[in-house]
Amino acid sequence: MSAGIHPQETKTKFFRSVRPLHLRCDETLDEFTLAYETYGELNAAMDNAILLFHALTGSQNAAGFTETVDGVGERWTEDCQTGWWDGFVGEGKALDTSKYFIICANYLGGCYGSTGPTSPDPESGIPYGSRFPRIAIADIVDSQVQLLDYLGIVQLRAAVGASVGGMLALSLATRYVERVDGVIAIGSGMCTPPLQRIQNFEQVCAIESDIHFKGGDYYESEPPSQGLALARMISHKTFVSLSALERRARDEIRQPGDDRAFSWYEINRSLESYMLHQGRKFVKRFDANTYLRVVDAWQRFDLVSEAKARSMEDLFARCRDQRYLIFSIDSDVCFYPDQQAQMARMLSANGVPNMHITVHSTKGHDAFLTEPELFTPHLVYALDR
Repeated sequence: MSAGIHPQETKTKFFRSVRPLHLRCDETLDEFTLAYETYGELNAAMDNAILLFHALTGSQNAAGFTETVDGVGERWTEDCQTGWWDGFVGEGKALDTSKYFIICANYLGGCYGSTGPTSPDPESGIPYGSRFPRIAIADIVDSQVQLLDYLGIVQLRAAVGASVGGMLALSLATRYVERVDGVIAIGSGMCTPPLQRIQNFEQVCAIESDIHFKGGDYYESEPPSQGLALARMISHKTFVSLSALERRARDEIRQPGDDRAFSWYEINRSLESYMLHQGRKFVKRFDANTYLRVVDAWQRFDLVSEAKARSMEDLFARCRDQRYLIFSIDSDVCFYPDQQAQMARMLSANGVPNMHITVHSTKGHDAFLTEPELFTPHLVYALDR
C-alpha cells in the first residue's frame, strides 16, 4: 500500500459489562471489557445487524484503517492496522455498509483490547497471566450477546464467521436460536477433528516448552517468543496451501542472521526462511497466553453439550427457521471440505434450509481472507434473500 493511502479511518470502541459472566470452567468474571468496531448504520427497525466473528488471531478491526487501539501498545503493529476483511466489508462490498450494520469484537481472552491474560487484574493491578481462566467458545459467544444487548439488537440478520469464527457463529445460532436469522460459515466445522486436534496440541507444547513461558507469568520478563513463533509456524502450514507457500517463498530473501536461530542446523532453502520470518513477525503482534486460550477453546469445542442438546439432530432441529450458507475451499487443509459437507448433510437431514458452495482456489484456507471475488456473489445473494 502506498504511503499516505489507507482505507477509511476507523476506531475501536469499548463495551464494559454490566453483569457478571459465568464461565464454563465454573469461574466468574465479575466484569470484563470487549473491544469492538462497527460499520454502517443500524436502521430504525434494528433488523439489519450482522455479527462478524474473526478467526484465530484476528481482531475487532474487520474493515478500514485503525491506527492505534488504547491499551494495546506495540502489539498493534502495521499488520493489524488495515481491517482483516477490508475486501468484504464496506459500501458496495459483500457485507454492504449501505445496507447492513456490521459488528466485530475482539474475543474475550484476546489481546487487542478485550479482557484477557494481558489485562490488569482489578484486584492487583498486574496482568492476569496464568490466573486468567479457561475460556470456552460458548463463553466468547455469551460475552458478545451482552454486547448485542447493550447495542439494543434483539435479532441479527446474520451471524458470519470463517475458520474458528465459523464455530462461534454456529454456537451463537444454535444456543440463541431466536436471535439469529441467517448463518454464514466459511471454511469451518461442527467439531475439531483428530488431525487438527493433534496440530493444535503441538502448538500448545511449543509455547509451554519455551523456557521463558514461566507457566504464563512472563509479562515482567522475556516473553516466550521462540515457542510462540514455532506455534505459528506449525499452524501457518495449514492456513496456506503448499503450492502457495512455495510461490510466496520463491522470492523470499534470506535475512542475515537466520542461521543463528539454530545451534547446528543451517537454513538452506527460501521456504525455511519464509516460515521462520512468519513466526518472528507474528510474535510482535500477538500474546502467547491469548494464543493458548483460543486454541484451548477450539480443542474443547462441543457444539452439542454447550447448547445442552441431546444430539446433533436435536440441536439442528431447533434451527429450521434459520438459513445457512456454508462455504468450502477446495484446497483447504485446516478445515477440510468434508467437514462442511458433513454440516450441510446434517442441516438437510433436519429440515434446515442451507446452501453449500465450494470455491476453487490455489491459496488454501486463507482464501477467505484474500479472494473476496470468490465469495462475494454468494454472500450478497444469501444476505439479500
